[in-house]
Amino acid sequence: MANDPIHQFQIQKLFPIEVGGMDFSFTNSSLFMVLTVAAASAFLIFTTSGRGLIPSRMQSISEMAYEFVAGMLRSSAGTEGMRFFPLVFSLFMFVLVANLLGMFPYFFTVTSHIIVTFMLAMLVISTVVIYGLMRHGAKFFHLFTPAGVPSALLIIVAPIEVVSFLSRPISLSVRLFANMLAGHITLKVFAGFVVSMGAAGAVGTAGAILPLGMTVAITALEFLVAFLQAYVFTVLTCMYLNDALHPSH
Repeated sequence: MANDPIHQFQIQKLFPIEVGGMDFSFTNSSLFMVLTVAAASAFLIFTTSGRGLIPSRMQSISEMAYEFVAGMLRSSAGTEGMRFFPLVFSLFMFVLVANLLGMFPYFFTVTSHIIVTFMLAMLVISTVVIYGLMRHGAKFFHLFTPAGVPSALLIIVAPIEVVSFLSRPISLSVRLFANMLAGHITLKVFAGFVVSMGAAGAVGTAGAILPLGMTVAITALEFLVAFLQAYVFTVLTCMYLNDALHPSH
């Protein structure tokens, strides 16, 4: 079981809770989602509490994260898109911190479960639809009829645009979930090779050098992927929110 690459994703009930026949148990996934929010909040509060005109190193990191997300949002949705900044910044910090926490041994990676990533994606798409309809009304549906398309082709193009829009939460969630799942499985497999070969005597110990090197390399790659996936999720969120502001573009 120690070398089972799938065991690390198993949901375990920490505090069983049932209400009206429905399971509301507090699980290891719930625990690490709480820890993710607490860690991200504590970091931002601690590093910005001084509010120095000359920022410290830790304050600079928080300010860089702020400007990084703000720059993405402005470039994708314009200055008007900054009204969504609290949502976008919260999503970026949650995904990034959750990915990084999952790199610690014996920790749980909440973003490796598609139910978590799908709900994050649905939050984004629901915001786009609700805000788009509230602001533009029926004109929001111009999103599915691109400007410049001949009327004769709309009967073909419109259904394609609808399917493309409906597939967004699926692609957004699967991209994050699949990358984190595959990376952690690969890392656990190579780490398992090191343990198994190291227990096979001197020859096995010598042969364990290669999978050990691969484990180190994949670990470094996973830290990079943790940031890249948070970036990709955020930049796509910014692009989708632009549709709520400018559905006719």
